[in-house]
Amino acid sequence: MLDINPATSLHHVRTLLSNGFLAAEETRRGNRGAKEVPYRSTKLSWGTKLPDAAPLLVDTFLQEIDGLAPQEIQVMRVGLKLSEATQKEMMSRIHAVIEDYAMRDAEFDGVATSLFLAHHLDMKSSKSEPRTA
Repeated sequence: MLDINPATSLHHVRTLLSNGFLAAEETRRGNRGAKEVPYRSTKLSWGTKLPDAAPLLVDTFLQEIDGLAPQEIQVMRVGLKLSEATQKEMMSRIHAVIEDYAMRDAEFDGVATSLFLAHHLDMKSSKSEPRTA
């Protein structure tokens, strides 16, 4: 539940629709006979660059996981020391894998899932020398 006014929700859906981020599917009848219009993502947002989007995306992620049990969230974190070229290669490969899945059609029997990935320079660790074994 979004906990927002239905008129506000409709306004946002119409804005996303008019800007090409959503596409209306075939109208259907709901449980009580009301007209329902399902919408699907056009995947236009996949390549859209929002300036300074990181705080908004982090906040959105935190809202999405709010109330989930720890076992409902898979988390991975790794600290690496890579050259700029290797960092670019890694991010390019990760992007390619994610894009492959993001551009696929939704699976009929699929379960909604979400992935959040953040890459940043670790300024606290970058000044230290690499550890040797």
